[in-house]
Amino acid sequence: MSPHDRALPDEPDESGAAGRPTADRPDAHPSAELTIDLTAHEMLRRAHVLDALGPEWDPVTALRDEEAAYALLYSGLDAEQQRMYEELVAAGVLPRRGGGHAAA
Repeated sequence: MSPHDRALPDEPDESGAAGRPTADRPDAHPSAELTIDLTAHEMLRRAHVLDALGPEWDPVTALRDEEAAYALLYSGLDAEQQRMYEELVAAGVLPRRGGGHAAA
């Protein structure tokens, strides 16, 4: 803008340009689409995880142990806890296990 607060013929009007979105301004940089393929990185990450678990890791045993831990977690519930458990299962917060009741 000129020093006298008037836009010259080749100057953008700053008062109007300030309120417009950046994409409408002539000096705005065009946006670019960026696509990143993380497939190779994900495969490397999985290889590192399996390496860290070691050759002794057995996924079937790990899953069985996890199921046993869930059975213990919901075992021995009193009447109020059982009611709350069943409400959470009905609401979809907890998965239904076994016959639909917490282990006794």
